[in-house]
Amino acid sequence: MTDRPTITLPMMREKFSAAVVCDALDSLGLRQQSPRLALEQLTTEGVLIGRAKTTLWTDMAHQDPQPYELELRAVDTCRPDEVLIAAAGGSMRSGIWGELLTTAARNRGCVGAIVDGAVRDVRQMRAMGFPVFARGTCSYDSKDRQRVVDLDVIVELGGVAIAPGDLVVADRDGLVVVPQAVEAEVVARAWDKVQAENVTRDAIRGGMLAQAAYEKYGVL
Repeated sequence: MTDRPTITLPMMREKFSAAVVCDALDSLGLRQQSPRLALEQLTTEGVLIGRAKTTLWTDMAHQDPQPYELELRAVDTCRPDEVLIAAAGGSMRSGIWGELLTTAARNRGCVGAIVDGAVRDVRQMRAMGFPVFARGTCSYDSKDRQRVVDLDVIVELGGVAIAPGDLVVADRDGLVVVPQAVEAEVVARAWDKVQAENVTRDAIRGGMLAQAAYEKYGVL
């Protein structure tokens, strides 16, 4: 579309969904950008959109000589509009994200967290309105159970690589990762599809048959 505006993150949050971004990626032949994870949207409704701030976690069964060191560094170095990604391999050994890390990350401008593992303090994070997606919950503290071993590196969730700065979109339908190399084109195509879907929806509401609407507008 020639009249497409400059699309900002706030505009994406208002208009985009994980599904429409998946469709835009599909149209470019990128058909494996949604991790196969059973993530729960634990604290808020709506869509979470931001740039990946990555952390890599591991399980442990010994006393940690420097507990919380890298996770604290991760939250203290968050930047506005980032989403904290916790690549913990699906481990439910402890609740690796909770109220205090949320408070610190939010103070730095972090807009949400996606945890391939467990979290705790769900009630408090819900009261804060902080979007958190995770595999589930665990009341155990992470100390001497799990720790961050690296941050700001490429990580993998459900078979999909996530690089620092990649655009991530998450809602009840799932998580979608947009590589930076194709972000501009994906965002443009997603925007155009949203506009086309609005036209198609209005036509169907107005009485047009679904088949006729698809033949006319080419959107489903």
